[in-house]
Amino acid sequence: MTRFRSLCVILLLQLAAGSQVHARPNIVLMMADDQGWGETGYNGHPHLHTPVLDRMAAGALRFDRFYSGAPNCTPTRASVMTGRHANRSGAFAPNWSTRPEEITLAHILRQAGYRTGHFGKWHIGAVKAQSPLNPGRMGFDEYLSHDNFFEMNPPLSRNGAPPEIIPGESSEIIVREAVAFLRRVHAEGKSFFIVVWFGSPHGPYSGLEQDIALYGNVAKEEMRRRFAEITAMDRAIGMFREALRESGVAEDTLLWFNSDNGIPVAREEDSFNGGWRGRKGDLYEGGLRVPAIVEWPAVIRTPRVTALPCVTSDILPTLLDILGLRHPDPQRPLDGISLRPLIEDGSLTERPSPIGFWKYAAGGEKKNGRWVSEELSRGTTPTTRNPAIDFTNYKHPVARTSDFGGAAAWTDNRFKLVRTPRRDGSTGTELFDLIADPGETTDIAAQNPDVVRRLGDQLEAWQRSVEHSLTGADY
Repeated sequence: MTRFRSLCVILLLQLAAGSQVHARPNIVLMMADDQGWGETGYNGHPHLHTPVLDRMAAGALRFDRFYSGAPNCTPTRASVMTGRHANRSGAFAPNWSTRPEEITLAHILRQAGYRTGHFGKWHIGAVKAQSPLNPGRMGFDEYLSHDNFFEMNPPLSRNGAPPEIIPGESSEIIVREAVAFLRRVHAEGKSFFIVVWFGSPHGPYSGLEQDIALYGNVAKEEMRRRFAEITAMDRAIGMFREALRESGVAEDTLLWFNSDNGIPVAREEDSFNGGWRGRKGDLYEGGLRVPAIVEWPAVIRTPRVTALPCVTSDILPTLLDILGLRHPDPQRPLDGISLRPLIEDGSLTERPSPIGFWKYAAGGEKKNGRWVSEELSRGTTPTTRNPAIDFTNYKHPVARTSDFGGAAAWTDNRFKLVRTPRRDGSTGTELFDLIADPGETTDIAAQNPDVVRRLGDQLEAWQRSVEHSLTGADY
């Protein structure tokens, strides 16, 4: 009996120790809109002032090879919410939507007892009350959100109501709302899951005069305003972190910051993106590699930098693993992996499976009919370029099994295969060694036919899986 009691005590001690390390933290996801990898002070930008992000990068886990799920916004946001490549749900490009049947991180965390709030850019469906894809239907208890990007004095919808103009600087506005939410939830004694998706620095650029004035040495007025937006966003992030400290929850809050795609203004005067090839919309590093930081003081006590290839699809499986939660549909394919060992102790040093990118050839999808009606899909929060977005998504009854179309890339720990359609109907194939040649200056496909064949076979197998999901088979 004494031995049995001793074993019980040991087990309880182990469980207690485990609960201290893996107790369910508050979760905060923050995402910039169009901020390139090089557009931070800590990554060497010659002009930008980002003191908050610089301090975070110096004191937490900094990712030097973090990828957006796509080279533009809507697909990346869908990948964050679902852990799946956006093509699986037909969210092919900006102003397309995901599908109501997708299971989001917010759905799962709300079911697990978290209070959930979304603030800022949504862009994976309309935010109005009637939409089956608004943040409320996709798992959030509360939201103050916009269909797409927004500038100064933004029109935002609160919980699906008609949009109202809120005066002020946009990043500060949504962070102020997020702070009010966290304080209410903390007062209730509950854990929170907060998503803050900034509208900055997406063009057209605007900013406060005092922020623009910081960049008097920058030649172009447009770039001065862009940099002002990034500085204002950085300051708003600082406001949020200060609120975490004031509420006494900073230690037990995991805050994950990243951008949604690469720089849109590559090679313009005064722009800087670390020397990566390409820009927003490209499958080269300049379109996909973005700044990313994870801050979790209770666990990440020693600053670290990782060059492990990671992607926005990893966010959902990582958080579920950390929180000890199972996906409600374990048979549904996920494209991300858990980065828990990387975050907790740095023990993950190689990615076990490659990352796929795919700009879908969606030209013929309309003939199949809409997944959600136009009436339910049309947005209500205007932008400077579009009074009302029609979020499209089409049925896809027959899966392609070859000749997939579109540009695609397949990235493992060292190599990156890029396939690009040519005007004559053929496909160009490039191979880059991202360790020896991170700038993708030299195509080594001809010298490495075995690597090209291996990566190409893996890419095509993944595309067949994505096509299967696209038919709706996962639902």
